[in-house]
This record gives sequence, structure tokens and C-alpha cells, in this order.
Amino acid sequence: MSKLLENIISYISQAIGGIFAPNEEPVPEIGTQPFEGEPYANYLE
Repeated sequence: MSKLLENIISYISQAIGGIFAPNEEPVPEIGTQPFEGEPYANYLE
């Protein structure tokens, strides 16, 4: 029973680790993009 519980916890923790692990794809170096739009006119504070 203890080995089964250990296997279940290991399986679930590996799945969670795979979901929240950083992406292996390189980030494109495009820099900061300027805002090209109209500000929202009906903004309420």
C-alpha cells in the first residue's frame, strides 16, 4: 500500500512539474514594442 501511494504521488508531482516547468523554446529578441492604439476614453478611477 505504501509503494502504491508513493507511485501515485510521484506520478502526480511529475505531471505538475511538467505543466509548470519553464518552456524550452528560446525567447525571440524583439525588444519593447511601442503602443499603437487609442487610450480607453471611459476609464474610471
